[in-house]
Amino acid sequence: MSKRDLKKYLAELNKEQLEEQIIELYEKFSPVKVYYNFVFNPKEETLLQECKLKISNEYYPFKKAGRRSKPKMRRSVAQKYIKHFLVLGVDPFVIADVMLYNIEIAQTFSSEHDIKQDLFFKSMLNSFEQAVIFLISNGILNDFKPRIIAIHDETIVQKWYNEPEFNAIIERFEY
Repeated sequence: MSKRDLKKYLAELNKEQLEEQIIELYEKFSPVKVYYNFVFNPKEETLLQECKLKISNEYYPFKKAGRRSKPKMRRSVAQKYIKHFLVLGVDPFVIADVMLYNIEIAQTFSSEHDIKQDLFFKSMLNSFEQAVIFLISNGILNDFKPRIIAIHDETIVQKWYNEPEFNAIIERFEY
């Protein structure tokens, strides 16, 4: 069904029928329920804190039964939250904060541990590039420029092999 057909169908319904359909969608589909719960009670700060806790848990997992769990270092956890926040229409500043926090916590972990997997560094570069593109497209780059530069500086300090690629991304918006 096209959007045009849907509009035509909805125009034929009276108010009570529309309400019934929306309630049915709310009860039947979890994403609809999540959306309406967010729209009517947008606790962005709570969502942000929950998200940051899950991301940090990827690098610094909670201890289970007296023993330390192994870090999983999955970029996908942050990506899932970012996508979810985009769908909900969360404030771009909150989304940008999550994007940069993901890289910053990974860099903190990297400074304390010797990481051999090239995939880790490539995924952080991808996250960095996506964050910069997001910041530029939302017109909020200047608000986050110090954090972007700090992330790049940390790639120099830690001698990441792909630091020149981070530098190339920064050079694009500095001139």
